[in-house]
Amino acid sequence: MQSLILRAESLLSRLEALLPPAPVAPDWTAQAYRWRRQNGHGQLQAVLQPHRIALCDLCGVDAQKELLVRNTRQFLQHLPANNALLTGARGTGKSSLVKALLTEYAPDGLRLIEVSKADLVDLVEIADVLRGRRERFILFCDDLSFDADDPGYKALKVALDGSVAAMADNLLIYATSNRRHLMPEFMSENLITQYVGDEIRPGDAIEEKISLSERFGLWLSFYPFDQDAYLDIVRHWLKTFGIIQLSPQARRAALQFALGRGSRSGRVAWQFARDWAGRQGLRQA
Repeated sequence: MQSLILRAESLLSRLEALLPPAPVAPDWTAQAYRWRRQNGHGQLQAVLQPHRIALCDLCGVDAQKELLVRNTRQFLQHLPANNALLTGARGTGKSSLVKALLTEYAPDGLRLIEVSKADLVDLVEIADVLRGRRERFILFCDDLSFDADDPGYKALKVALDGSVAAMADNLLIYATSNRRHLMPEFMSENLITQYVGDEIRPGDAIEEKISLSERFGLWLSFYPFDQDAYLDIVRHWLKTFGIIQLSPQARRAALQFALGRGSRSGRVAWQFARDWAGRQGLRQA
């Protein structure tokens, strides 16, 4: 009998070594998190150094900023607020605006959780982890788009508006995308239309593609900047690096920089300002 017990204990110890470790409790003192799935378990991983950007550093998007700030303040004050979809041209400040909310409102209990498209199937699990916490969480999905067979598409659609179980009341979803409908659209789908007399009924495929976007209560559109707006953003970022004036030489260089990138965006303006300030520093060294 003793020999049998020893063999059983040896077998159990080897089996325990094969099992995944128990999930680690989140560090609730952090302000930003990433949702990561490891060894079959999803967990919140604290971001020790979140990207800090101030709301005042985002230029040329005042209208979008005002609407998203107001929605976030409603959420923080336990008032009704909407999930938000930020769409439009690349580099115009969509992701930066969401990150700036954390900088501004973290002292008021706002927390940010970054979730990749592949992990959206865990939305219900994430909501269960957060349920009952006194903090207010924004679940951030950056650069969101789907193929027709992505499992995250259905999971997000159900989480937004369609599940029997309600989402946690301390959680909102803010997503950014370069396209409004989040799924690819094909010319052939325009042919899938029913005609009943003079009435036109769009095909079910088109209805399915726009149904996810419509479940976001707040839509914010971002547009490419014209030349003047781009140069204003360049001036702003150069000032943060200690360069007060936009000289004619810097102005020409900024326009050439944008031309080489094929875009006049806030991101390009930031990249140019870093490059120009760095070059000036080298000359003075």
